[in-house]
Amino acid sequence: MNSLFANLNSTQRKLVIVILAIIVYVISAAGSYSLFATNKQAALGGLAGGGVPSPVAQGEEDPNEPKNSECPLNGNMHTQKAKDAWVVRRPLAVMIENHTESRPQSGLTSADVVYEAVAEGGITRFMAMYYCVLPDVQVGPVRSARTYYLDWLSEYDALYAHVGGANTPGPADALGQIIKYDIKDLNQFSIGFPTFWRDYQRLGHPVATEHTMYSTTQKLWAIGEKRGWKAADEAGIKWDAKFVPWKFADGKPNSGQIAKIEVPFWESQADYKVVWNYDATCNCYKRDNGGSPHKDLNKDVQIQPKVVVVRFQRESPANDGYEGNAHRLYGNKGQGKAVIFQNGQAITGKWQKADRVSREKFIDDAGKEIQLVRGQIWLQTVPDGVKVIY
Repeated sequence: MNSLFANLNSTQRKLVIVILAIIVYVISAAGSYSLFATNKQAALGGLAGGGVPSPVAQGEEDPNEPKNSECPLNGNMHTQKAKDAWVVRRPLAVMIENHTESRPQSGLTSADVVYEAVAEGGITRFMAMYYCVLPDVQVGPVRSARTYYLDWLSEYDALYAHVGGANTPGPADALGQIIKYDIKDLNQFSIGFPTFWRDYQRLGHPVATEHTMYSTTQKLWAIGEKRGWKAADEAGIKWDAKFVPWKFADGKPNSGQIAKIEVPFWESQADYKVVWNYDATCNCYKRDNGGSPHKDLNKDVQIQPKVVVVRFQRESPANDGYEGNAHRLYGNKGQGKAVIFQNGQAITGKWQKADRVSREKFIDDAGKEIQLVRGQIWLQTVPDGVKVIY
């Protein structure tokens, strides 16, 4: 080193020292980044498809066992093993987003009932209800709460899993209403890892952080149990003490008077337009969203409920001062027009819901409650005046 400086003047020596310092810094930084990237990749690898926060191995229902237990949420028939699992817990509602970057989502085909409405800006969001399906289900991306979902949630006295929510003072203040209504809340903000985690590799390409939050049904039920919210709460009141199941019937496949249903939520948002294609071989409705088959990432199968209910309800801005007046309100109490699609046919009638905690019912034009086909039920809320084509 001394020989290096021997023939240099003072200015040249300072310049060499600066250059050497920069070289040492670059080498050090590169090494640190490499170590960080390796550790981050290892951590993320454990969070994407089979790592530590993966679903619990719980098994499927035995296909050789008789299915003689009716799910109270959707009438689907299950084995005694499944019933033994569900009678000790309460329904679980999970907010799952539908931004184009979130598709395909995980867990939607495993839900007993799915509610769908616009969250903001014409972008729809789902509230998936889980109760009767036996295996643990990976669910996500999980997103924030909205006030009108609380009205539907309250019918079940269910656990409510979400990531934050609308909290601007006013009629759309979902977080304030969760406290006011004494909702059995599983807000990710109060729970965190490992019940919730972010899966940055779920789609094999980068997406914004808000499209990465995940959990599983068993992890969420476990937190509910720790908080005293099992089938009965700490006061001993069972979740279904006042619950009124819908009326159910076996499906009767029809070759199809109605083969296709088009449901636009906002005409200006083609990415969120839904098309249901009736398939008589499964007596189900296969879902396209934004022009493409809408699949469940867990199973790589197209979403295909047995029943699609379209309810027409008054939509209005909350006028709560939130940016862009984006928060929505829906007139989901009282009654309004509904069309129930099942067995390849359409039944026109009304939806009826007296108040927040009352069970919503579907009534035909003769005033009789409509029996719903056993299996997954998908309920969509569209603004009054939207043209549903079928």
